[in-house]
Amino acid sequence: MKFNFLQQFFLMTILFSVGAVAQHKFVSTPPEVSPMPMKPEMTEIWEPEVKIIAPAKILGNAPSDAIVLFDGKNLDQWVSKKDTNNPAGWKIVDNDYMEVVPGSGDIKTKMLFGDCQLHLEWSTPDEVLDGGQARGNSGVFFQNRYELQILDSYNNRTYSNGQAGSIYKDHPPLVNAVKTPLEWNIYDVIYTAPRFKADGKIDAPARITVFLNGVLIQNNVTINGLTLYTGLHNYPSSHGDDVISLQDHGSKNQFRNIWIRKL
Repeated sequence: MKFNFLQQFFLMTILFSVGAVAQHKFVSTPPEVSPMPMKPEMTEIWEPEVKIIAPAKILGNAPSDAIVLFDGKNLDQWVSKKDTNNPAGWKIVDNDYMEVVPGSGDIKTKMLFGDCQLHLEWSTPDEVLDGGQARGNSGVFFQNRYELQILDSYNNRTYSNGQAGSIYKDHPPLVNAVKTPLEWNIYDVIYTAPRFKADGKIDAPARITVFLNGVLIQNNVTINGLTLYTGLHNYPSSHGDDVISLQDHGSKNQFRNIWIRKL
C-alpha cells in the first residue's frame, strides 16, 4: 500500500507520539548501550566540599555550628513577646533551667528563623494539680505561628491533637512517648518553613519532623496553617523568617539546653 504525502505526515506524527510516550514512561530505565564510555570518577562530586563541624561530645548538647538560645546562665537571647523592649519575664533556677512565671507572658527569641533544626528540653511542674489541657500546658511556636504542643501527657487523657507532641489542633503525634513530670523530655525538630508565591498565596506549606525522647512522633507532616484554637487552620498571609516563641499558659513549665541550627 502506498501513502500520499499527507497520509505519510500523519503516520509519522502518530509514530513519533507513541515513541515519545514510551520514552517518557520508561525514562528511569538505563539505556541498553551507554552513549559514552563511563568511568567511576565521572559520577563523583568533589565541589563544593562538605563543611566540617564538631558534633557534641555529650548527646543532646549543641554541635559547633549551632546557635545556643539557652544554656542555663542567662536569657540574653530572649525578650518579652508582648513588649520587645522588655526582657523575658521568666526566671532562671540553679543556673540550669528557666521556669515560666505564670502571668508574665510568652517569650520570644531576638533572632529570626525559617528552616531550622531545634533541640529543646522541657519538663512540666513536679506537682500535678490539674488535668487535661490545664496540666503543664505550654508550646513552641515556629515563626511565631505554628505550635508544637507541650503538655503533661503522662497518664493524662485529652484530645489527641492537643496532647504533647501534637501540632496543636492539627496533627496528633504517632505515639505518646512522654516521661513523668519528675523527668526531662527532649524535642528534636526539623522544621521547613512555608513558601509563598509572588502574589502572597501559599506555594508550599510548612512541614515538620519531631522526635520526642528519641522516638519519631511527627514524620515530615504538612502543617495546615496558622495555629488556631477555634476554626480551621490556614495561611492568611505570606511572611518570611520570624521568631521562635515559648508559651506562658499559666503553668510553671521548665526549659533547658535549647539550641538551633539554621538550615
